[in-house]
Amino acid sequence: MWNRSGAAKEFAVDRLLRGVAAVAAPVLASTLLLAGCKPENKFMPPPPGEISVANPVQQAVQPFETLTGNTVAFASVDLVARVEGFLTSINYVDGALVKKGDLLFQIEQTMYKAKVKEGEAQLDGAKAQLVNAEAEFTRQETLLRQNVSAQNTFDQAKAKRDSARANVENAEGNLIIAQTNLGYTTVTAPFDGVVTKHLISVGELVGASTATKLATIVQLDPIYVDFNMSEQDVLRIRENLANRRLTVEELSKVPLSIGLMNEEGFPHEGNLNYVSPEIDANTGTILVRGLFKNPNRDLLPGFFTRIKVPLGLGPQQVLLIPNRIIAEDQAGKYVLAVNKDDVVEQKRITTGQLLVGGIRVVEKGLTTDDRVVLSTTGKAIPGAKVVPKQTTIEIPAADKAGTAPAPTAPSAPAAPKK
Repeated sequence: MWNRSGAAKEFAVDRLLRGVAAVAAPVLASTLLLAGCKPENKFMPPPPGEISVANPVQQAVQPFETLTGNTVAFASVDLVARVEGFLTSINYVDGALVKKGDLLFQIEQTMYKAKVKEGEAQLDGAKAQLVNAEAEFTRQETLLRQNVSAQNTFDQAKAKRDSARANVENAEGNLIIAQTNLGYTTVTAPFDGVVTKHLISVGELVGASTATKLATIVQLDPIYVDFNMSEQDVLRIRENLANRRLTVEELSKVPLSIGLMNEEGFPHEGNLNYVSPEIDANTGTILVRGLFKNPNRDLLPGFFTRIKVPLGLGPQQVLLIPNRIIAEDQAGKYVLAVNKDDVVEQKRITTGQLLVGGIRVVEKGLTTDDRVVLSTTGKAIPGAKVVPKQTTIEIPAADKAGTAPAPTAPSAPAAPKK
């Protein structure tokens, strides 16, 4: 019974499986047929990226070199007491701007005024003696011609006259010394400038043994800027000038510009003032000095400055691009550009000076027809095709003012009379 029942069960399962297979076969065939009709999947590359491009800007630029230097006072003088006495007054405020001739210090004058009066009295006495001696000499000269007086008496009268003349000259010299010493009791400003703090207080004895320093006066307008140029720069300038030597007058018309550490560009304008006649053999540099107007005293002696030094007398046509798009690798500097097939490629360049506003001069490697890539988003890859969007390079107003050639060189600041 058990075997017959198991066989019956196996027979029932087999019939069930055959029925399922009969139903599933058409469905499976339809699925396979549909799968065979679907198109094959293929990789579609992204469209070319859009990037900004522009042509280099051609503009006249004065070639220059940026050097460093320091401001130096046009004049700096120690105010000293040249005569002995007690300081009676200080007639200025420490750090004040004073004019030439202003009274700054006063030294006790009593003794020096007395010396002047004494000198005047001695001079008057000497002149009186001279008048008497000349009268006696004239009388003896007349008597000698009349054979009334002896030669010896005439000679004595002449000697007294000459001695009286010498006494007058001596008295005049002593009076001048006394008047000069009296003048030294007042210390005045030798020129317009700023006076430092006083070093001696009222009531102190000054000039007892040596000249006593009272303060220092510094002239700030105009002001010098000293800097050094390398031998290579000097030779380069000579080459640009066709080895022509400039006269002193021509040198004074060469414009210079300077900027302080916290200033952008070179806002202070001046002129070349002095070039050393020899190169320092130890450093291989030559000392150069500029003269700058400083009416507001913005420049103080000792400031560190950047100096814009022209390397020639006239501007030159150059190409300008933004400095930010310049890249560099082991082979040197380059920019990305789009060729006529709209494919990105590298352009090796030689750069020049950096202008205000982040504009760089390109000396070699580009033309006005090149389309340099301005985008820095990473879409521009050498060898990749792109969609260039033409734009223009904006030159900041500061650069336009700095690169435009001036019709004539500005005149040098006039040096004040000493």
